Amino acid sequence: MSPSETVPLHSPTPLQRLAEAHRVGATFQGWDGSLQQVRPETLVAVLAALGVAADTPEAVDASLAEAEDAPWRSLLPPVVVVRASAVEPVPLSIPAGADVEVWVDAEDGLRYTGSVDGGPAGFRTLDGIPIERVNATLPHSLPLGWHTLHARAGERTASCTLVVTPDRLSRTTALLNSRNWGLMAQLYSVRSSTSWGIGDLADLGQLAGVAAEQGAGFVLVNPLHAAEPQPPVEPSPYLPTTRRFFHPMYLRIEAIPEYARLDAESRRTVDGLAAGFQAANTTTDLLDRDASFAAKLTALELIFAVERPAQRQSDFEDYCAGQGQGLDDFALWSALAETLEPGSPEWEDAGRPGSPAARRARERLAARVEFHEWLQWLCDEQLQEAQLEATDAGMEIGIVHDLAVGVHPSGADAWALRDVLAQGISVGAPPDMFNQHGQDWSQPPWHPERLAESGYTAFRDMLRNILRHAGGIRVDHILGLFRLWWIPAGAAPGGGAYVYYDHEALIGILALEAERAGALVVGEDLGVFEPGVQEYLAERGIFGTSILWFEQTGSGPRPPEEYRRACLTTVTTHDLPPSAGYLVGEHVVLRESLGLLSRPVEEERAADSAVQESFLAMLRERGLLPRGEASVQETVEALHAFIAQSPSALLGVALADAVGERRTQNQPGTSNEYPNWRIPLADAGGRAVLLDDLAENQRFLSLVRALHRPAALGESSGISGGPGGS
Repeated sequence: MSPSETVPLHSPTPLQRLAEAHRVGATFQGWDGSLQQVRPETLVAVLAALGVAADTPEAVDASLAEAEDAPWRSLLPPVVVVRASAVEPVPLSIPAGADVEVWVDAEDGLRYTGSVDGGPAGFRTLDGIPIERVNATLPHSLPLGWHTLHARAGERTASCTLVVTPDRLSRTTALLNSRNWGLMAQLYSVRSSTSWGIGDLADLGQLAGVAAEQGAGFVLVNPLHAAEPQPPVEPSPYLPTTRRFFHPMYLRIEAIPEYARLDAESRRTVDGLAAGFQAANTTTDLLDRDASFAAKLTALELIFAVERPAQRQSDFEDYCAGQGQGLDDFALWSALAETLEPGSPEWEDAGRPGSPAARRARERLAARVEFHEWLQWLCDEQLQEAQLEATDAGMEIGIVHDLAVGVHPSGADAWALRDVLAQGISVGAPPDMFNQHGQDWSQPPWHPERLAESGYTAFRDMLRNILRHAGGIRVDHILGLFRLWWIPAGAAPGGGAYVYYDHEALIGILALEAERAGALVVGEDLGVFEPGVQEYLAERGIFGTSILWFEQTGSGPRPPEEYRRACLTTVTTHDLPPSAGYLVGEHVVLRESLGLLSRPVEEERAADSAVQESFLAMLRERGLLPRGEASVQETVEALHAFIAQSPSALLGVALADAVGERRTQNQPGTSNEYPNWRIPLADAGGRAVLLDDLAENQRFLSLVRALHRPAALGESSGISGGPGGS
């Protein structure tokens, strides 16, 4: 079965046929392997979100006829995405017998001519006009990039976006010839003595330097996407207001050049604000984003008022020009959101982007719009500096950014990109072994048809901005580029349906933008997925993800030698407790206390213990753990030595594991029931861990040594550059 196919139906109903015509799965395979049929009312609601009427039998019949005619009504497809070495024919719908011309205007200014080969591939009469289908052949010498495809058939003309993507990421081939390990960190939780109570971009550069000294090739951080423009802000980095722009909360105030140009009174004010967070850097109480961000905004307002030198002003203007309308829309949303509640009647009066009302608001709020554009420029500068610090310290990859699945339903992207997002729908996941009630992530999904009609511009611009100063990108739930679980408004998480996307286009564009940035791509390909997905991603040069505890076969734990090479392999993930907590079953206790278990806690605890023991037994057999009692630290290090025996080219070490933290950062399926994303980094004794001390943290250094522990039977672990190496 290909990644885009659903389970076939025998004698499908008209409603089910309509759903399949719009790539909505009428069936799906549950996590237990059983075949599930989607309820008719769910199909009707999902189709409505796609703009397809299906609420009556007559509407279904009319929509089916429209779906069958649609490809014949347009001279060209809405967009064409091809691989560089496999440029497939492009179907054209032309008036019968018309002469046809096809050409490409490439982004480098050159023109390439195509041709139409062979006779008609089909006929249909629409509105009394005979239409025939022909195939246009594009030249095979097209360069990678974003081009424009043109066609003329008689008196009809049309054009569309043509994207030529790499067959396979070239960065991947180079990385597969060696091994890199790296730290995985929740940046907001990683503080230094000079932080403002929250980890920032200067801390990121410092963390990269410390890790590089021990031979690390990368640092993977949580999504740094922007949240609300002022407190209170959403704590989850996976529910941002936008995925294209960054959170000014992460700015290091003292690193802004204009900070040094503050007048004496303003300088005292800013330094006083910073001093007020010294105690917050060393507490292990819950993080207070709102207090830190509010203080930083006060400081930023003062620095914004400082006159910039001519070159700095020119750089700022160049940045704004390069970001274009997308930055302007985001900054306008931010300015509006400072005084209006998104979704309120007053907000609606502000209009949509580009409307007369929005233009009037833009003029009225020009100073605030400039302020928010300036904040993004500063983020861009400090992100560049963090990546340079990483690579200058010897990292082969550097900073790897995380891309969230979606955005807040009332955020900037939901406002500015409304035309390419589905309404009345949120995305999530059906029930699975670890989230037995399913998940609703409260995020509007891309509308697959409208996104294609737009030429995938918003998707491209988002990727391009994240990759500007990055060594790589991790795509959370990359399976969402194949299909997403759509949940109609008001429905339970399990009451959804899969909507399928053109993965060839989305993955191709992801590969193209990463290729241009010289970056690697890691896809989180965990959970329920269809046969062929992982193989397809590997073919395109995209690394997969392996979590030790999830690597199980029917007969027990998977031996590390059987792990994938093109993979980021880790012991844990941010959706599980750190390993020290996981080993003592804290995830079971927490889920039971929150009512997230679907079976008695005794059964859950026994099953979890059995799984853990099966892994630990394999570690003992390999001489990585003693036969007798072992401490939690010894066990955590043995687990990392175990994954180091795999052929995986990328190994990830959670910073929480490296210092002995036990507390869970995130419990899926909860929001306010648990303080997700608010846990500061601490050690096994409950003491705050500062970046200043990490280089000499003995637990951290010991875990790094465990990664280089000789494998069983005297084999090498295969990790290049041990502690102190490169």
